[in-house]
Parts: sequence; C-alpha cells; structure tokens
Amino acid sequence: MTRMVDCALRGESLEGLDRVPYPGELGQRIYDNVSKVAWQQWLAHQTMLINEYRLTPIEPEARKFLEGEMEKFFFGEGSAKPGGFTEESAGD
Repeated sequence: MTRMVDCALRGESLEGLDRVPYPGELGQRIYDNVSKVAWQQWLAHQTMLINEYRLTPIEPEARKFLEGEMEKFFFGEGSAKPGGFTEESAGD
C-alpha cells in the first residue's frame, strides 16, 4: 500500500518516501511531510548547489550549509539559486 503525505513543498497529497532520507529530526520531518516528487526536486537543487558552490559534502561546513538549505527548501522561504546562476550555465 502506498503511503501518502500532505507535501509541504507541493501543497497536495502525494506518495511519500519509502524511508527516512536524512538522519535526525529533520529527516523524520521530511519523511512525514515531503513527497517522493518533492524529494527528487531537492536532489536536483542540492546537486546544483554542490556544483555551483563547489562544495565537498564530506566537509562539516558544507553539510551544515546543505542541511540549512534543505530545511529552507521544504519548510522555509525556499532555497535560492546561487547568484548569477542560469539554466543555460548549468550545461557548461
């Protein structure tokens, strides 16, 4: 049976994640309130952030930054694209 959630990002009832995607309280909050579709949107946005800011996700500062952006993306004002980012520059 499919688990449905009222998606915090998309504002509609959609299929939920199969498991907690991130450790701790934030991961549980995402599991409870974020759909698979919205999670895929986050993964694409996170990849863009990592590439544009040249982050190394194993570094504590980078992980802290990405966690903050994840929280804003799903539950806050949204995670902004880096200054000067355009979809055309993504293919370079």
